[in-house]
Amino acid sequence: MKQPQKKAVIVGSSTGIGRALAIKLSAEGYVVGLAGRSLEKLEALQRELPGESFARAVDLLDSRHAIHELGNLIMEMREIDLLIINAGVLHPNEDLRWDWEEDMVRVNALGFAAMANVAVRYFLQRNRGCIVGISSVAGHRGSGRSPAYNASKAFMINYMEGLRQKLSMTPIKVIDVRPGFVNTDMLRGRKGLFGVVSPEKAAEDIYRGIQKGKPIVYVPSWWAAVMWFFKRLPEGLYHWGYRRYLAWDTKPQETS
Repeated sequence: MKQPQKKAVIVGSSTGIGRALAIKLSAEGYVVGLAGRSLEKLEALQRELPGESFARAVDLLDSRHAIHELGNLIMEMREIDLLIINAGVLHPNEDLRWDWEEDMVRVNALGFAAMANVAVRYFLQRNRGCIVGISSVAGHRGSGRSPAYNASKAFMINYMEGLRQKLSMTPIKVIDVRPGFVNTDMLRGRKGLFGVVSPEKAAEDIYRGIQKGKPIVYVPSWWAAVMWFFKRLPEGLYHWGYRRYLAWDTKPQETS
């Protein structure tokens, strides 16, 4: 008997990791639902996918509207097996502009929780499914450069741990993906980065992690050891090292 085709929705699929995941899942035979701010970009991506796809504009800055639109997308697809929440914003914010801090909290924390809430309620009705949240290694420590970004990623990490506890007696999986440095627009202009991987390589690692059903997936995997060390640094030593890094990273480059 032929197995039913798997279906996945990716929230935040117009660029970067989300875009690469859409291409990967479509190539693996998934029907893919694309959700993001720009319907134009989503429709352009649809034309590149080898398999069936759906697209809908979903803006996490308005969490209630995003909940409604995600529900509509799932209804349009009739059912889904996998929801990947990838949407996020990063503003380097040394001046601590409140509008940028608010954007990061609203999208990365509140918007993420709204999408996860839809997924939990939907999958509980079906008694199966998989929720994947793309957090970050940045969620392990604070950052004076962008306090709200790291804090919002810490929120995601803890929220997903809570969901795993809540759903531990059900077949529903919650997978926390913690990428390191991925070559996307978020990192443009940054110096001193190491171990940078392409969105396509990140998507391959994430797909393998989903297949294995691991609760926490570092991308690449060696970040687990790096963050084990960083989490154990005394706060004073961590702040000293981070201040020195910021001073070097923001120093104007000399021209000959």
